Amino acid sequence: MNAVTVEALSKRFADVVALDAISLEIAPGELFGIIGPDGAGKTTLFRILVTLSVPDAGRATVLGRDVVTDLWELRRRVGYMPGRFSLYPDLSVEENLSFFASVFGATIEAQHDLIGPIYDQLAPFKDRRAGALSGGMKQKLALCCALVHRPEILFLDEPTTGVDAVSRRELWELLDRLRNTGLTIVVSTPYMDEADRCGRVALIQRGKLLGIDVPDRIAASFGRPLFAVRAAERYRLLIATREFANAATVFPFGDVLHYTDRRDGVPPERIARELREHLQARGFADAEVQETRPTIEDTFMARMGEPERAA
Repeated sequence: MNAVTVEALSKRFADVVALDAISLEIAPGELFGIIGPDGAGKTTLFRILVTLSVPDAGRATVLGRDVVTDLWELRRRVGYMPGRFSLYPDLSVEENLSFFASVFGATIEAQHDLIGPIYDQLAPFKDRRAGALSGGMKQKLALCCALVHRPEILFLDEPTTGVDAVSRRELWELLDRLRNTGLTIVVSTPYMDEADRCGRVALIQRGKLLGIDVPDRIAASFGRPLFAVRAAERYRLLIATREFANAATVFPFGDVLHYTDRRDGVPPERIARELREHLQARGFADAEVQETRPTIEDTFMARMGEPERAA
């Protein structure tokens, strides 16, 4: 039995299609990522899966239970951490955690073997109001509260948004530990670099799935040579590269540009040479063009444009 099964799930708000016939399956024990930008439909999907919203069409089951008809049973078995901090800001760390434990008839002490690695980091601040915590500490408290009733599956909606790089890394390390206990974890994120921390990922944009696979295979499916273009004057370089007659796509990517060529079957070394000559003729004596390995973000950008090119 799958931990999650989604079949042609659709949801709209007035004229906005939030989910467009989404279908996916998540196996027990997976760390599964839902990857997409703001407005892609991630939160709408999560709210349906944790029984806080109902779909307009389609069906979804979590732990073998229907999310609409079996909501009361599911709520005892599911852990959910929403994207927006939703704990009580005027209660202390310990008061928040004790309250959520009591709702499910649990105690902090009884669940310490599960939440201990997280709660031990919070213990020095147990008397501090939740609203006065740093962003990273708020996320850890919210994670503790989502785990304190020992759920069978955990949904985390953008848990690293708005926190610093160190807190992001620490949170993913905590999720790795939880996955090793056999807990099924479903996490959404707008950060493409976090996809590599998941066993499998689903790419989503404007309510549509763009693909589901392990991260390496998604990146490898890019399907054409990709080049990193570098020079000192990056803005002028972007304009000049897009003016190359054979340019298909040119996107800023960190400190370089990522370039694809519209021609098929042309050797990569020829593409690199011709693009370099084009840039040097426009005054970029320092231009470098090298073939590079595609990332999930490159694949996402390419797939996002496919329906527009086909239309």
